[in-house]
Amino acid sequence: MSGSSTPKSLPTSGQQSLHDIKHPLSCSPSAEDDAAGENGAVIIESPSPDLPNTEPSSLADKDLSLPNGTPADTSSPASSSSLLNRLQLDDDLDGETRDLFVTVDDPKKHVCTMETYITYRVSTKTTRTEFDLPEYSIRRRYQDFDWLRNKLEETQPTHFIPPLPEKFVVKGVVDRFSEEFVETRRKALDKFLKRIADHPVLSFNEHFNVFLTAKDLNSHKKQGITLLSKMGESVRYVTSGYKLRNRPVEFATITDYLDTFQLKLGTIDRIAQRIIKEEVEYLMELREYGPVYSTWSGLERELNEPLEGVSACVGNCSTALEELTEDMSEDFLPVIREYMLYSESMKTVLKKRDQVQAEYEAKAEAAALKREERSTVPTDVEKCQDKVECFNADLKADMDRWQNNKRQDFRQLLMGMADKNIQYYEKCLTAWESIIPLLQDKQEPK
Repeated sequence: MSGSSTPKSLPTSGQQSLHDIKHPLSCSPSAEDDAAGENGAVIIESPSPDLPNTEPSSLADKDLSLPNGTPADTSSPASSSSLLNRLQLDDDLDGETRDLFVTVDDPKKHVCTMETYITYRVSTKTTRTEFDLPEYSIRRRYQDFDWLRNKLEETQPTHFIPPLPEKFVVKGVVDRFSEEFVETRRKALDKFLKRIADHPVLSFNEHFNVFLTAKDLNSHKKQGITLLSKMGESVRYVTSGYKLRNRPVEFATITDYLDTFQLKLGTIDRIAQRIIKEEVEYLMELREYGPVYSTWSGLERELNEPLEGVSACVGNCSTALEELTEDMSEDFLPVIREYMLYSESMKTVLKKRDQVQAEYEAKAEAAALKREERSTVPTDVEKCQDKVECFNADLKADMDRWQNNKRQDFRQLLMGMADKNIQYYEKCLTAWESIIPLLQDKQEPK
């Protein structure tokens, strides 16, 4: 990934102007009123960007996409990793316009009398004026991330909120305190915060500011449900049985696309898990298979070296297969599952948009039936219309941003998968080629 690059210290970008625009659905105070006096700064390593620039762009832009999805100038298999490196270098160019960098690292296990849990270090570096200090370093546990996401859903109902990794795991099947599980979750939480930090609206949310800076979130968690969230619930009950008359075709198309997209990812996830299971079983067979040649070599003086060579060859192939399987489990599947959760979250937001439009249509029809002397449109109808227009505009922008992120994420994912498979077969080929001289030497004496 491109996480090793050090971000440049730049002035606040043009995104700041969005913070000053009063959204028709917004009822939250400015992030500048948050957490003053609670913040503590620690000198930390510079967080680094990990996602493409989320500003809307056309498919014709010079991003990472290539004609027909195929690299225009591929390298030989022996240097296949250079393809991935070139892709990552192109990604780094987008970091020059950012002014907020967040990383999640250093997981630590805490054992208390009542519970055992993991906390993660959240490091922030920024030049934004909404923050009192340029750098912060605090610790958060999973439920804190969950609180942040819930607050974003309440206060930013017109936007797609990135998903969190699934909270619950099956006991006895997955050890949630194992290094592998904790590291997989850390990567997912890091991706979650980076997606928010790169969003031109969500990154200015007051709750995100509090999450990144407050030493203690308990006082903020005690605050009740927001007025905006209550309003959304009332709309849901009022319009639950209403059928939309003029739903835009583009949103119906998006919903259909997400259904199909989620179905395809579910199939890939299911088959990939079967492949991993079969690879693990094959790996266990290889680990038993190789040593047999080694023990046999003790009985065969003339074949001692070739048999030992075959044993070592099988051992090298086992190591290569183990690396390939780990990569599929720890890098490939988490991305597939993240986008499955993302699709479900996006469909929920689209349903909220339909509920707001249903409220607007119902009120507009009721006003039309009254036929009062005054011909002006009632204020509440105009407000509902504004809400629908805000939903439409925000969802279109977020959909463009999501498509751009998805295209780059999956190109990186597939490029990495190709690279890992090439490395695996190269290692196996090298291992088997290494024993050919041993076999040839034994054929020459007679």
